[in-house]
Amino acid sequence: MTDPKSQGSDKTKSINTEPVNSKSMPDAFIILFFVVLVAAIATHIIPAGKFATEINQDTGKKVLVSDSYQVVEDFQGVPLFADGGNAGFLNFAFEGMVSGDKWGSAIGVMMFIILTGGAFGIVMKTGSINNGVIALISKTQKLEVLFIPILFTLFSLGGAIFGMGEEAIAFCIVLLPLMLAIGYDSITTVMVTYVATQIGFAASWMNPFSVAIAQGIADIPLMSGMEFRVIMWFVLTAIGVVFTMRYAANIKAKPELSANYLVDKTYKSETPSTASTFDKTDTAILASFFLAIIWVIWGVVAKGYYIPEIASQFFTMGVVIGLIAVVFKRLSVNEVADAFKQGAKDLLPAAMIVGMAKGIVIILGGDQADEASVLNTVLYGAANVIGELPTTLSALLMFVFQSVFNFFIASGSGQAALTMPLMAPLGDLVGVSRQVAVLAFQLGDGLTNLIIPTSASLIGCLGVARIDWLVWAKFISKFMLLIMTSAALFIVVAVFINFS
Repeated sequence: MTDPKSQGSDKTKSINTEPVNSKSMPDAFIILFFVVLVAAIATHIIPAGKFATEINQDTGKKVLVSDSYQVVEDFQGVPLFADGGNAGFLNFAFEGMVSGDKWGSAIGVMMFIILTGGAFGIVMKTGSINNGVIALISKTQKLEVLFIPILFTLFSLGGAIFGMGEEAIAFCIVLLPLMLAIGYDSITTVMVTYVATQIGFAASWMNPFSVAIAQGIADIPLMSGMEFRVIMWFVLTAIGVVFTMRYAANIKAKPELSANYLVDKTYKSETPSTASTFDKTDTAILASFFLAIIWVIWGVVAKGYYIPEIASQFFTMGVVIGLIAVVFKRLSVNEVADAFKQGAKDLLPAAMIVGMAKGIVIILGGDQADEASVLNTVLYGAANVIGELPTTLSALLMFVFQSVFNFFIASGSGQAALTMPLMAPLGDLVGVSRQVAVLAFQLGDGLTNLIIPTSASLIGCLGVARIDWLVWAKFISKFMLLIMTSAALFIVVAVFINFS
């Protein structure tokens, strides 16, 4: 962001991902390349299979028939290069980036990230966020201890109630300068926003995009088991709050302990000094900004807005704030355009990673149950293994399987549609209630979103916070061990109390 007193002379701050030590850590693009290579090799080793499908009368969605798996004999492993718009190993980047539609991954999320980045580039260029942060800190120094628990809980509720995920990207942009100004780091920012939403998402009692769909497919009452899940949400959210507060306190006391210290230090050096003033232009810009945020939240909760609408809402916000900046002579018209282009440019790497990650699924044959795919074979094989084990161990392995499977199908509703038609009746055979099967699904699906590089929301948040994925993976692994262990204990308790 730039000092409003010197607008036009400084370039917009960069918000792209920068590794702490680029010489010792491979870039996220390199990691994805080799993951795709392994996936391509797997198509020549693991046979592809498919299931028959039917329409679920409750949800109206297509689901697989559990006993209908068959190997597709004429499926061939992916070639090195394919023509005619087909998928080969060297086609994965393009095919991944153009896959999907405007409602989701990959192309929809990619454009959401780029367009939102451009809009926030305008907001940041005005310097109003920085001026507002400095003014806020000077007046609320004694209350800053409440920022983390309040924000974490609110974002967790967002994940639990309406499946908040992609929306966290925008909030990472907003809260990053505040967290850094307080003395925390970029990792703390991602913890209180994205991580909080995914804990809420995983422990939700009512999320329409995961729990409701899974319960409908499992043929159990929607919203059933709410009491148990509310307790689970409270406990897991509390664990997240305590972990984040302790980490943030350590970073504030000794900033160099942060794994992203050098990048955050560069970010801080690009921001104006604390001598920045807060004037009527900042008031007008921030008022418009917060009205836009309220508009977005209203749209998601009341109107069911998703990627196309939210992206357009943030674009509208950028246009309005750009006009205010021009009218009050904070920026020139060309500076507004340059800020938009720079903001979009800075998030282009994150958007590209989203598309390339989608290429992994395409290489394996796709995520449709009724089409030949290696993923269908993996699903069928896992179901057979789980079916031979004792009840508690079966439930825990369902949790493990859903966690691993989420690497390939990061969509909660997509994973539910693909796995629950097998896991629900499988639970009947081994004595695991269908409610526990849903519990294993939602926890495995939600919590692994904290680390998998195929999660569009995670990569988007890391991109705007300028955190390399490997830096994040190293940091979050300790928390993952803690939260996954806690989730596993809830599954064990659910089996023993016959949660149904």
